[in-house]
This record gives sequence, structure tokens and C-alpha cells, in this order.
Amino acid sequence: MSSEPEGSLRRGWTTGACATAATRAAYTALLGDGFPDPVTITLPGGRRPAFALAREALADESATVGIVKDAGDDPDVTHGALVLATVRRSPAGSGVVFRAGPGVGTVTLPGLALAVGEPAINPVPRSMMVETVNEVAAVHGVPADVEITISIEDGEALATRTMNGRLGIKGGLSVLGTTGIVIPYSCAAWIASIRQGVDVARAGSFDHVAASTGSTSEAAVKARYGLSDEALIEMGDFAGGLLKYLRRNPVPRLTIAGGFGKLVKLGQGSLDLHSGRSQVDFAWLAEGLAELGADADMVARARQANTAAEVLEMARGAGLGLGDWVAARAGETARRTVGGEIDIEILVFDRTGQLVGSDG
Repeated sequence: MSSEPEGSLRRGWTTGACATAATRAAYTALLGDGFPDPVTITLPGGRRPAFALAREALADESATVGIVKDAGDDPDVTHGALVLATVRRSPAGSGVVFRAGPGVGTVTLPGLALAVGEPAINPVPRSMMVETVNEVAAVHGVPADVEITISIEDGEALATRTMNGRLGIKGGLSVLGTTGIVIPYSCAAWIASIRQGVDVARAGSFDHVAASTGSTSEAAVKARYGLSDEALIEMGDFAGGLLKYLRRNPVPRLTIAGGFGKLVKLGQGSLDLHSGRSQVDFAWLAEGLAELGADADMVARARQANTAAEVLEMARGAGLGLGDWVAARAGETARRTVGGEIDIEILVFDRTGQLVGSDG
């Protein structure tokens, strides 16, 4: 690519931006002007990046262009993937129609921004592609009647590393992006998946949803309640992203399941549980032990501990319910954030998946 956003960490381009650029180049070639390389598009915010073409093919009624996605310094699962757009002529009056090619998923559950049966090409990328098709068509004085098939090489395999399956997106990846720009480590895609998970659960009328901080706690809460995958949300570190969205889009019952260290931070009032953005307060844990009746020596050792797990083991050895104490305070943070409309339960697990505390 010939241009890139500025910043200390290199930004990149969304799958939707790549698909739009590929669409513009393919449609331009289909209308007889050859393949523009690089091809320039306009993003929703007005930026005009240029993309190099990695593949091109022209037939009588269609043209295909491939662009390699560059996500910058973000650990995006689709970084380096080949995003392809095939543009075909369509009957007069048909407008722009989207199809899912190999590696792009199809929506199979209600609750998302797209109807069941639609290709998993999100609304903003769709509007970007419609706009660029209209621009090219206007230059050539022809109606913008085309079929656009978006494919992502190896997309079905890459999708197994995303949350698409439990969102009911089958057969491949989603074509995402609201600005066209990937901001490194913003985790916008993860937060968007959390919100989509809530939307799918609400559309499916699930009365009990469980959010987990990781795979161990998710497996434990799933086994405990026999919940289906559609009722499970991989919250990760983004407790705030989940709870604030639920405040506006409530479900009847929520279980938050997490490891002891993560839920200690939630109990302290942190809504971002990432180790780089919140820390375990060992003085706070020591105060909890003191409230539970720990002797002065244990309280002092807790203040000097290296890990939250170390403090938990002290408490368990002394028969003190520190896990319940943490769960109660994590529940207070969650209920305060949501605003009281949801029945919230907190389950605290150790690293082996054993329940060590709850606020029930």
C-alpha cells in the first residue's frame, strides 16, 4: 500500500476497506478502463488511502481483484489475508447485490445487523462498496447494477480463531469495519463481538447469559448450567464493554464467570481487566482477609504477595472464604455499572476450573 495512517504504532486497513478497494478496481476494469494499481478509495472519515493489487483477472461479464490486508501493528487474525472482490454485470434495475464467496460467512441466527441468510458483510462496508460502485458507474455513464462477491482466502480456517461460530456466522469470516482504519490494540473487533453476542442472545430470547474472562471459566460455567454456545459471551478483559452495553440492552439473568485475579480487579472497581491497564491491589486483598478473620501474620504476607493466586491459597489453607468476598464486591461493581435491571451472579474459578467463590 502506498500510504498509511500515522502514529507510534502503525495503523492498518479493515477488511471492509480492502473489499471496497478491490471492488473499485474490479468494476473499473470491467467497464474498460483497466485495473488501477494502486487503487484509491474514500473512507467514511474522508481519508483517501491507496491499495496495491495482488491479483487481477478479467472476463467478459466479470472482473476479480485481490488485495492483501495490512492490519498494521494490530494482532488481527486477518492480517496478511487475501481479500477478493468479483464484480459481475447484473440486469438493469437490480442495483448492487452482495454475495458471500469462499471464506466469507453467512448469517444463520437473528440478532445481528444483517438478516438471516445474508452474507456476513457488515453495513458500513456495504455502504462503502455501494458508494464506490456508484462513483465508478457515474464516471462511465452507466447504471450501477452489479453483483459483488467477496471472498477471503483461507477465511473458513481463520474464522475458527474468531467468535463467528457462536454468533451464528457460518462458513467463514465477517467483512468488518466502521471507519476503514485498524487502530492497533484497540480491540474494537472484540468489543463488537461482545455486543453482537448480546444481540444474538436477546434475539434468541435467552433468559440466562454467561460471560467469561477466559476458556477455563467458560467451560466451567457452561458445564454448571448446560448453556448453549449462543448464550455464552467471551468477555475477556472487557467487563466494562459488556456491562455498559447490557445497561442499554438488558437480558434477564447474567452470570459473570472468571478467574480469581481478573475478578479481584472487577471487585476493586476496574472495568478493564487487562494486566496492562489495571493491577491487583494486594492491600485491598489483605483488608478482605482481615475482615474474614485472618491473623496479622497472614494479612502482612498478603500485602507482600506476588500474585492473587498466592493470596487465594493462603485463604483456602485457613478456611477463609476470600473467593466469596471477592465475588460479592465484583457483583457490586457489575450491578452498579448495569443499573440494577439484570439479575447478576458472579462465579470465581481457580486455574483448574474449580469454583472458589460466588456471590450467591
